[in-house]
Amino acid sequence: MIAKYRLLALDMDGTLLNDEQIVTPKTVQWIQKAVDAGVHVCLSTGRSFITALPYAEQLGLETPMVTVNGSEVWRAPHELYRRSLMDPVLVKQMYDLARHYDIWFWAYSTEAVHKQANWDGETEGREWLKFGYHTEDDEIRHQLLLQLQDMGGLEITNSSPYNLEINPQGVNKAAGIKEVCQLLGINMSEVVAVGDSLNDLAVIQQAGLGVAMGNAQDTVKQEADQIVASNNEDGIAEVIQKYILNEVQASAGGLTGN
Repeated sequence: MIAKYRLLALDMDGTLLNDEQIVTPKTVQWIQKAVDAGVHVCLSTGRSFITALPYAEQLGLETPMVTVNGSEVWRAPHELYRRSLMDPVLVKQMYDLARHYDIWFWAYSTEAVHKQANWDGETEGREWLKFGYHTEDDEIRHQLLLQLQDMGGLEITNSSPYNLEINPQGVNKAAGIKEVCQLLGINMSEVVAVGDSLNDLAVIQQAGLGVAMGNAQDTVKQEADQIVASNNEDGIAEVIQKYILNEVQASAGGLTGN
């Protein structure tokens, strides 16, 4: 029984997780059905490995993972395949911008999440993966975006309408999922990618089937092949039921002549 789609790439916040940061029992049940049907399920998230891992363990996933928007690709949980680091000079410049605009910021290094409360000002000597800003002031966010674009060498997305997430240029979830496909011996045409924010856009555009959640940002919905229910309405269960297991059943039917 061979499915048309062999890999399900799942964003986490706003997609796999509901607003209470929970994977609902119904979604757990359908993910298990997909796994039982031979479909690889890959978490593809802006989160760090350490904050994504408990959910992978809850779901019993031993498959590759893409974390920090593609800055890390894991061959399996705890087995790092590739890590892309950000220039500490750029991190210092981004920190200075956060101070200039007096806005909330955070940065992921390989050792910790750094925020205002625990930022010690040291950028050299650390391995940096991602930098982020949050502001509900549209004008500040726009000015910040222009200055980041002028810096060059950066991949700029978001995980909500009010933030900006910055990775090294060329590092994104699509590049990460392509590497996962190579590890698994499959093609991007065999991937279903699901998400809700701009950090999901590239992989949704490049996957065999790109799916936007009902709560997704408008740009993501416009680029997706399909739109399903929101993260609070088990949209992932709908993806699996409609677009993956139906394909499995259809393939099985074709093989048996039914």
